[in-house]
Amino acid sequence: MILGRPPARGHSSARFYSSFRQQKSFSGAAHTESKLKGKLSLEQLKKLTEDDEISTVVVAFTDNYGRLLGKRYTARFFLESAITDGLHACSYLLATDMNMDPVPGYRFASWQLGYGDIHLVPDLRTLRVASWLENTALVLCDVVDEKSHELSPHAPRSILRNQVKAAKELDDMVPMGASELEYFLFQDDFEEAKEKRYHNLKPVGWHREDYHILQGTREEFFNGPARRHLEASGVPVENSKGEYGVGQHELNVSYAETLEMADRHVVYKQCLKELAESLGVAVTFMAKPDVTQPGSSCHIHLSLWKKGENIFQGTNSVASVLCSDEFRWFLGGWMKHTPEMMVFYAPNVNSYKRYCVGSFAPTNIAWSHDNRTAPFRILGSGKSLRIECRLPGADCNPYLAFSAALASGLDGIRNKIEPPAPFEGNVYQADKLPQIPQSLGEAVELFSSSDFARTTLGEDVHHHYTHFFKTENHAFSQSVTDWEKNRYFEQI
Repeated sequence: MILGRPPARGHSSARFYSSFRQQKSFSGAAHTESKLKGKLSLEQLKKLTEDDEISTVVVAFTDNYGRLLGKRYTARFFLESAITDGLHACSYLLATDMNMDPVPGYRFASWQLGYGDIHLVPDLRTLRVASWLENTALVLCDVVDEKSHELSPHAPRSILRNQVKAAKELDDMVPMGASELEYFLFQDDFEEAKEKRYHNLKPVGWHREDYHILQGTREEFFNGPARRHLEASGVPVENSKGEYGVGQHELNVSYAETLEMADRHVVYKQCLKELAESLGVAVTFMAKPDVTQPGSSCHIHLSLWKKGENIFQGTNSVASVLCSDEFRWFLGGWMKHTPEMMVFYAPNVNSYKRYCVGSFAPTNIAWSHDNRTAPFRILGSGKSLRIECRLPGADCNPYLAFSAALASGLDGIRNKIEPPAPFEGNVYQADKLPQIPQSLGEAVELFSSSDFARTTLGEDVHHHYTHFFKTENHAFSQSVTDWEKNRYFEQI
């Protein structure tokens, strides 16, 4: 892996971004992200480096799982080299499993292809202080094809970029979104949790803490610094609160254009994991870490804006919701394509353990106004009108989850797909509604055979993620679980 190797002739990070400038903000004015507390311009980074306040820059991108991978640069060398030349990393990073083992069968990267380099180009609009780390800044990268100098289509951030571009090309629309992450916090640190094989971990609380101020106070040693570090690192925080489980919490950040929101999401997760490491505790974003507890979700909210206006608002009345045709069609497309795109909302074997009756996680496909038993919950009115999708878990890759939602909804607008009738009452008790897929294996088969997914992603990218999800499911099918041992070891 070659550090700072010059890019292809005539190519640079600056040149790449000249053709991929972010759209103007939903307000219609130029979006000045650098004015957010913690966001940095290059000039600010140079000054902080000269003053010895920043000595390290984390340069990272997200893999298929949504994990941040990359390198730590000295701030000096980052300014001298990476901002103009980008950097390189091994292509296997987009073709590996959770344990970083190379997986055969990918077209993008393989032993046969020699596992060459991918070119990472820092998106300087994501440059920020990483306040939870000492004297450190962080920047997120796009993966760029060495030959064409275009976005590498396999990278999760590229997939979302393409859907944002599709919204603009369809009708000059800007997707706005938010993700609501939940997590469990434990008194054991990560190493202790690993040594215990993640059994009998001690939560930070001992009561269900949904909106519970006293229990929330006991967890302020973690959640307080988390809020402050995110605010100081260009991720504006709205609030945090206790959640439904023991030791479960939710911290919400302000909504933004969807690419910026996904970026905030991955910075948020990285911050909380590294904060937990420094405090000697453990945090998990597993969808269902304990069978006796509810799961952790990542509800996503979406609306479409044009010329400073939310185009979901309108004069049509549907189930007491005043909305536009675009709202109906977007909802119709999103719902129609849910089963075949489910792997982007629920990407892991464990994801499907979260979908239990009475758990506040959905089980059937329906929409309703302000109804937490429905996976599609309509909230707000006028400019705040939006669709909340309660399908994704905290384990989702935000770039892929937002991409699936946008691709499905935009297809609804293109083809004027009407949603089914709204549901009133308890969706859990409905017996005539379509069910969400019951396992990763079922979801992968739907995705694999989906013409919509293949057309939306392109055949090569569709093959890439089909192989990725099938590999994950196969790994589980070959394992022996504690459930099996407890059930069969003696009794069978």
